[in-house]
Amino acid sequence: MSIPLNKLIDYKGNVYEITCVAIKEAIILSNPGCGGKEIEENNGKIVSEVLSRALNGEIHFIPTDEQ
Repeated sequence: MSIPLNKLIDYKGNVYEITCVAIKEAIILSNPGCGGKEIEENNGKIVSEVLSRALNGEIHFIPTDEQ
């Protein structure tokens, strides 16, 4: 799996926000034992997996200014 550039280009939301979410999720998944099967199946490509999840709406977050 490679970085989903087409989805990233077509994304209509806040790119900065989705980038911050992806970075935080990638940090979590990079810890030993936290990656899960999906990361192992993608040969350890954490960024690709996280961006795909974020752009597909699989990662839910609340912006800090809306809490």
